[in-house]
Amino acid sequence: MKKRTRKAMALSLALAMVFTMLTACSKNEEAAETSKATTATKESEAQKEEATSEPTKEAEKDAASEPTVEAGKEKRVITIGTWYDHYYTSDHDDVYDNPDVSDVETAQMQLDNMRAIEEKYNVELRFVNLTWDGTMESINTSIMAGTPDCDIYEVDLQFGIPAALSGYAQPLEDFIPADDDIFNDQTVMKYLNVLGMDKDYLFAGNSIQLGAYPLAFNMDMINEAGLENPQDLYDRGEWTWDKFREYMIALTKDNDGDGVVDVYGYGGWWTTMLNQLLMSNGANIAGSTKEGLSSPATIEVMDFIYNMYNTDKVAKPWNEDDWNINTSCYADGQIAFWPSAAWVFSSYGGSDLEFEIGVVPWPVGPSGNQETNKHYLTAGNYYIIPTGVEDPYFVYKVFYDWTNWFDGDTSLRDDTEWFENQMMTERNFDYLKVMGTKEQFDIWGSLDVVSMVDIMNGTKTAAQYAEENKQLVQAKLDDYFK
Repeated sequence: MKKRTRKAMALSLALAMVFTMLTACSKNEEAAETSKATTATKESEAQKEEATSEPTKEAEKDAASEPTVEAGKEKRVITIGTWYDHYYTSDHDDVYDNPDVSDVETAQMQLDNMRAIEEKYNVELRFVNLTWDGTMESINTSIMAGTPDCDIYEVDLQFGIPAALSGYAQPLEDFIPADDDIFNDQTVMKYLNVLGMDKDYLFAGNSIQLGAYPLAFNMDMINEAGLENPQDLYDRGEWTWDKFREYMIALTKDNDGDGVVDVYGYGGWWTTMLNQLLMSNGANIAGSTKEGLSSPATIEVMDFIYNMYNTDKVAKPWNEDDWNINTSCYADGQIAFWPSAAWVFSSYGGSDLEFEIGVVPWPVGPSGNQETNKHYLTAGNYYIIPTGVEDPYFVYKVFYDWTNWFDGDTSLRDDTEWFENQMMTERNFDYLKVMGTKEQFDIWGSLDVVSMVDIMNGTKTAAQYAEENKQLVQAKLDDYFK
């Protein structure tokens, strides 16, 4: 096999994520009404009646314009509760305060931005390490008491969503005007709509999303078997579950003829496989308040997994004792297809291996659609402004400016060189970028009741598993959201 060389790439980096559950029209109207009281100039009674009876687009735009945010006479300390270190804040005076600083130029921009924010708003901005458990405890006690410990909390979705649904967070539409970046271009900020709720509570800094898990494959195996590149099939809309099955069967090999499989068509973490197959088939397990485990599309996913491991026997048997070996064995040439990511290539070998690697979005299932399928499960940390915080818009604007250290220049924000290097080729990297723009909300992993092990080892069929566990999933969802 030939050792492949890394390609040099220069790509345009202006990509903004847009969630599929947006309810932008209602947001604009609600936020516009909320902001009228603080932004509209005094009008005569006749003008008010006219604006109320026949609002024009221009009047609505004026009503939703950004309120003035001024520095207070007394310095305000804005605290953000979290569980790890952030840079750069009012606690830092030098770029090397961050022991892991790599880009000194952008680090200096962030530090200079912090100094400018302190002067502009007469504030100090500090992240307070509450620890993971301490963050949850603070949210559940101080906010409930009406005296939140922090002005903003950083939250993982597994406890951030319940906090929002419990009334611990202020609705963004209640204090942020409709023309704010967060509701429009999302160059700096994005929000997360949960289950199509009328208002939104969680927000975060936006950036290019490169954490997706494409389906990786051993290109040398594909070529040696005389099979067409899966990337070409995907580009033509022909990369389907049936084609994927055909490839896995063809690439599963007993090289020695001793009845022991030496190379499997597939291997990897079942959690990632389940996520990706669900999205590729337009399905979810916990993407709404109603369980989706027993839906026909999800049962198709579990049937496909059952057949991979038990009927076709093309998947490397699951090793419950060593999760990492289920993925790392691709580096030994034991697997034709596996779920991968930039960090996987970095940890277990990518361009340094003696065979060429390609990646492709996951094949389209019988209930899926290539145009509408999602590819990236919503994850990561978000922020909430708790109920009871004084002048939440002021707090938001300070945090917005802190996040916008790049002053709208997304090429500074989205440094993708490391990801480009890990993905090895420009084509691989392009697929990774596209996958990150198509997010799906599904919290089955946070419910701690779903496992594919019984299906992979053949002790349960898809229908049996769904019937036995659908009420458990529903009960967990009820607890989670109510």
